[in-house]
Amino acid sequence: MSLSFDLTAPGARDALRAAGAAEKPSLVGMDRAEMAAALVAAGIVPEKQARMRVSQLWHWLYVRGVSDFAQMFNISKDLRTALDRHFTVARPEIVEEQISTDGTRKWLFRFPPRGAGRPVEIETVYIPEEGRGTLCISSQVGCTLTCSFCHTGTQKLVRNLTAEEILAQLLTARDRLGDFPDRDTPAGAIVPTEGRKVSNIVMMGMGEPLYNFEAVKKALLIASDGDGLALSKRRITLSTSGVVPEIARTGEEIGVMLAISLHAPNDDLRDLLVPINKKFPLKELMAACRAYPGLSNARRITFEYVMLKDVNDSLDDARALIDLLRGIPAKINLIPFNPWPGTNYQCSDWETIERFADFINNAGYASPIRTPRGRDILAACGQLKSESERMRKVDRLALEAMMIAGHGEA
Repeated sequence: MSLSFDLTAPGARDALRAAGAAEKPSLVGMDRAEMAAALVAAGIVPEKQARMRVSQLWHWLYVRGVSDFAQMFNISKDLRTALDRHFTVARPEIVEEQISTDGTRKWLFRFPPRGAGRPVEIETVYIPEEGRGTLCISSQVGCTLTCSFCHTGTQKLVRNLTAEEILAQLLTARDRLGDFPDRDTPAGAIVPTEGRKVSNIVMMGMGEPLYNFEAVKKALLIASDGDGLALSKRRITLSTSGVVPEIARTGEEIGVMLAISLHAPNDDLRDLLVPINKKFPLKELMAACRAYPGLSNARRITFEYVMLKDVNDSLDDARALIDLLRGIPAKINLIPFNPWPGTNYQCSDWETIERFADFINNAGYASPIRTPRGRDILAACGQLKSESERMRKVDRLALEAMMIAGHGEA
């Protein structure tokens, strides 16, 4: 026998909200003020102790990397029990971990549902190099931008990630790599020979970070907090496809390094490759770059340029690119195109890429060619995608009804 529920009936949606409220909030992703307020509101910490307790929790979460209240040994057992009753600090589920032949690692993370939705999955990539380890973090499930050469762009936006979910990618990667105190690095793992296993983070995974500004801002400020994860802001890079109104705010309110996903030296071509250009054309984008707070030769903007055969790789394109960026302290990262199932693009020939790079270098711009990493596990730039999809309205309403009846878990 099937059941149906009228969600327009008085009290029905209140019941739904009550059912959803049973999920314990995570302390991960809260700033200090929010954490203090949450502890006091839960009735487990008096207001005069809140600051001290937050300091303890902050240390356990972001210095020691603890994901279980029971491991917070300088907190009384009664308080640990109360914290566990009201909150969580658990990591997301790792659905899959793939390791490339070059040592690149890709994780498929699953996050629990938010309200009446499905669990969602995102991909995060770790790229080890001789002197550093870079974590490529996602900011959204799917993407709205539909850049024609990007695999992620073929997945419609499902939802933004929360600050907790953004930070969880960093915390879980550090767990898996043995990058917290008293943790062991997996046997045979390719990691930097000294220092942190995750020394750099880049917001270059799934999604457009500046369309999720507030959550990204909160997560990156926590990641760079000197009393916690303590990543230097010069080792954090945020990449945008050109959301011009938020670029100045990124410099003023977050203060991290900026990268622009450029890929074309003129509006006609960029309209095709990066459709957001129709809304924020190159003239506006370049003006925002020139005005980026803190811009200097020591804090250059990185312009990312994917090399597409017979599309944007001629010397005329290189010459136009130099003219476009003139006067901006810049580095131009040339990215050999990484193929994915169903694409019609091809990577430029290596000789063409080298000729392009030499032309730009001779004009006075650093122009490194990014070594393709993790191609065999679809972990390279532009290859990330998950199977999560936005729920149809009829499915969402059915799930809401199940939650009200107490029959279902999303």
